[in-house]
Amino acid sequence: MTTGSASGPEDPGTGAEGDELPSVAPQLRDLRRRAGLTLEAAAARARLSPAHLSRLETGRRQPSLPLLLGLARTYGTTVSELLGETPAVADPIVRAGGPGAREADGWTYWQAGGSGRGMQALRVHVPHGRSQGELVRVHPGEEWLYVLAGRLRLHLGETEHLLEPGDSAHFDSLTPHRIGAATPGGADLLFVHTLLQSSLAGLCLGGGASGAPAHP
Repeated sequence: MTTGSASGPEDPGTGAEGDELPSVAPQLRDLRRRAGLTLEAAAARARLSPAHLSRLETGRRQPSLPLLLGLARTYGTTVSELLGETPAVADPIVRAGGPGAREADGWTYWQAGGSGRGMQALRVHVPHGRSQGELVRVHPGEEWLYVLAGRLRLHLGETEHLLEPGDSAHFDSLTPHRIGAATPGGADLLFVHTLLQSSLAGLCLGGGASGAPAHP
């Protein structure tokens, strides 16, 4: 890992000159100006020195992928936009009988929202008595769930909540959390999450099997 002489926390994760990444300089400048931030204010938010951010904006340095993720969070955008990629126009409607069910460790998932977005929506059946789903998860993002049928146990930190049909929960995913069905027939819910596209992020659903839904 290369470190530079400039002070500040930005050097870990800085890409070398030969990294094969498209130039992000034009997008970085545009995003900062659209946010109404000075170079100094944007650098402080991104935990960079102003000199380092200036080098990124002028194309004299290329960021590594971890630094791209941090910059995307700073400007409230995606890595794809930073790289200048133009996403395909997504169909806003997900029809009943569309993408089929997927199963992982007894948990069943149906897509309830468009793919490739910063927010992923799923309809989920949580089976009763499946210990894999009881894994505690901690990761960046937010989660929202709504119980459709059955009763759901939701552990947030040291507190256990029992949710009935019609109940919902909205919480920060950095809070240690796990869920499980509290009725023999399992529980059905709508689930929405906003997670970084990072291998460090893990769903609280299903126990991380290879068949589990990918992060958005």
